[in-house]
Amino acid sequence: MATTTSPRGRRRAPSRIGRAAGKAAALQKPRVILALLLLLALTSVMLLDGYLRAEVGGDERVRTGASSDKVPDKVLDGGPILTFRGGQATTVSVPARTIALTFDDGPNPTWTPQVLEILRKYDIPATFFLVGSMVSRYPGIVKDMVDDGNEVGIHTFTHVDLSYQSDARVDREMQQTQLALAGAAGITTTLFRAPYSSETDAIDNYSWPVYQKLGEDGYTSVFVDTDSDDWKKPGVSKIIQWATPEDGKGASVLFHDAGGERSQTIAALPQYIERMRAKGYTFTTISGVLEKENGGGGGGASATGTTGTAPPSGTTPVGDTASPLQAAHREATGVTLYEGKALIAAVTLAEWTVPTLSAGLMIVGVAVMGRFGMMLVLARRHYRKRNRRRFSWGPEVTRRISVIVPAYNEKECIANTLESLAQSTHPIEVIVVDDGSTDGTSEIAREAATRLGMDNVRVIRQENAGKPAALNNGVRSASCDIVVMMDGDTVFEPDAVHQLVQPFADPGVGAVAGNAKVGNRNTVIGAWQHIEYVMGFNLDRRMYDLLRCMPTIPGAIGAFRRDAVLQVGGMSEDTLAEDTDITIAMHRAGWQVVYQEHARAWTEAPGSLKQLWSQRYRWSYGTMQALWKHRKSLTDKGPSGRFGRVGMPLVVLFQIVTPVFAPLIDVFTVYSMIFVDLRAALLAWFAVLGVQLLCAAYAFRLDREQYRYLWMMPLQQLAYRQMMYLVLIHSCITALTGGRLRWQKLKRTGEVGTPAGAS
Repeated sequence: MATTTSPRGRRRAPSRIGRAAGKAAALQKPRVILALLLLLALTSVMLLDGYLRAEVGGDERVRTGASSDKVPDKVLDGGPILTFRGGQATTVSVPARTIALTFDDGPNPTWTPQVLEILRKYDIPATFFLVGSMVSRYPGIVKDMVDDGNEVGIHTFTHVDLSYQSDARVDREMQQTQLALAGAAGITTTLFRAPYSSETDAIDNYSWPVYQKLGEDGYTSVFVDTDSDDWKKPGVSKIIQWATPEDGKGASVLFHDAGGERSQTIAALPQYIERMRAKGYTFTTISGVLEKENGGGGGGASATGTTGTAPPSGTTPVGDTASPLQAAHREATGVTLYEGKALIAAVTLAEWTVPTLSAGLMIVGVAVMGRFGMMLVLARRHYRKRNRRRFSWGPEVTRRISVIVPAYNEKECIANTLESLAQSTHPIEVIVVDDGSTDGTSEIAREAATRLGMDNVRVIRQENAGKPAALNNGVRSASCDIVVMMDGDTVFEPDAVHQLVQPFADPGVGAVAGNAKVGNRNTVIGAWQHIEYVMGFNLDRRMYDLLRCMPTIPGAIGAFRRDAVLQVGGMSEDTLAEDTDITIAMHRAGWQVVYQEHARAWTEAPGSLKQLWSQRYRWSYGTMQALWKHRKSLTDKGPSGRFGRVGMPLVVLFQIVTPVFAPLIDVFTVYSMIFVDLRAALLAWFAVLGVQLLCAAYAFRLDREQYRYLWMMPLQQLAYRQMMYLVLIHSCITALTGGRLRWQKLKRTGEVGTPAGAS
């Protein structure tokens, strides 16, 4: 055994490294927070969209058959307009041969504009009782409605039966609708109609307190004298018949401009207006009825004087010169106006975001399923091709090769690593490059080599310069034309080296990826990573091998032609993923990179979530760095261009874009489970899980792994995968903000012993 000290490699003072690492860690915290804020923003947008559609906080209960003994008889027998002048309940009837034309449930982008066009044609006003969520979604229609001289009232924000709701919910329904009106048309209103209400004789002991409370708040509640029942779609003639008052009486008449298909309403409305005019009827609004009741005679009364109620806070009356058609409206000012505009802006964002995300979900779903299908097909083809009896890379490679082991503070693992190499069935020299360890790694390596009788081991010490520098030092010091690179925490199976170097019988092969296995798989985190290694990594490598665009030789087990490594400039320090960087460089230099499934190594995976985050963050960010570094391959010719136009798009699509947007699947699944259809969402989720289980089971079969670990896969989908999403999003934010991240050493335990023990 020989021991040397190399002066080569970039020197870094440990104190500077500590300060740099601390600074880097400090810079990462804001990016983690930003990643979490993006996730929170997405969740908030979806909740807002669900609330607008009454899928969040919706309540479809409708009370029927309740007693009304606590409701005053004068209210039950009174007119359709209920006010609380001076704190006393007062009802107002519509004058004879007068129709207060009202519409509920709008606005609707299809039907409401058609209703407004008919009203313009016949030059008559109407009162629209609007659902706040619909107002916030279609503010332009409401503005047109008000500009035309029509009157608007509140029909709650989510169309709920207020008799079931708390006082706080009632206030929220009213206030949110007022804000929506303020943002849409710059006004608020004193008119209210309860969802599912009809004539005043339907007021019961549960709804009466609601009307009293709203009356105290300054609202006028509006009911119905005559109902067209157009929502039943009985036909045009029936709608006209049912909407016609009896014996020339006045009436508050109900139609609907939303809430369903309203083509019959649109067809009936012009005929109805013409027929009522032929009978001598005039059309007015609710404020017009109150104006006549107060003896206003057609104008001049102030808004407050018209209704006898105080305006909601945050608004001002329209003024003494206001038209009766606008008497119930208040001009929104100050905070109310700005909050209303903010609400409309937020809803607009949600209205654009959720459909866009839905489309993205479809694209991601197709890409994910396409990837699974492609992996299964190509992995099967790869297995059959490489495991045929007559398959051969060429003459058996038996010459001596160099094994390079970069090590930094690997006292727990380095002895096990050397012990596994001592059992190698292939002639090797071992070069341990101690990268400035402070835990006695080099001494332990020398002692282990002596104990094992390994006279083919050299230990090279260098000042701490990083893993790429340690590997380059080992390559320069190697005496063989083929070098195998492994991590200091990895153990090889006895025939791993022999299997790994056989593809070099083909002179076009420049690098070979081995089959890395998780050794500490008997913990939950270890089992999750075991599934990921077998399914995600090795199936991918089979696919990329056949497509001749494998992006990464794993650091745990990989082999290279020494001259090819030197040709591309060695292991680069430009990125955190030196293994991905050099693999792409090999492709660009014209070398073929292949996967050798029978060369197995056992590695110690991170044992805690914190260490796992650090490792995957480095991998993800380093991969992005490597892709950006080699972006010119997109326009190159020859082998470089092949990787750029085949390999790089696949890596970007499957390892960055799809995983970044894959959380949409989980977000929409949870959203659907809670707010839409629990059964359908669960079926869809289990269907996707079934496809993933199928792929995983096939991958386990190819690698001859035990299926029992697949029982952990559902839990992996619920917990582990979400963490990987956040890691990737964090990496993307770091890349976009130009952040830098140092190579990080993970804490090792030495759990992975000899290959036989690991098996």
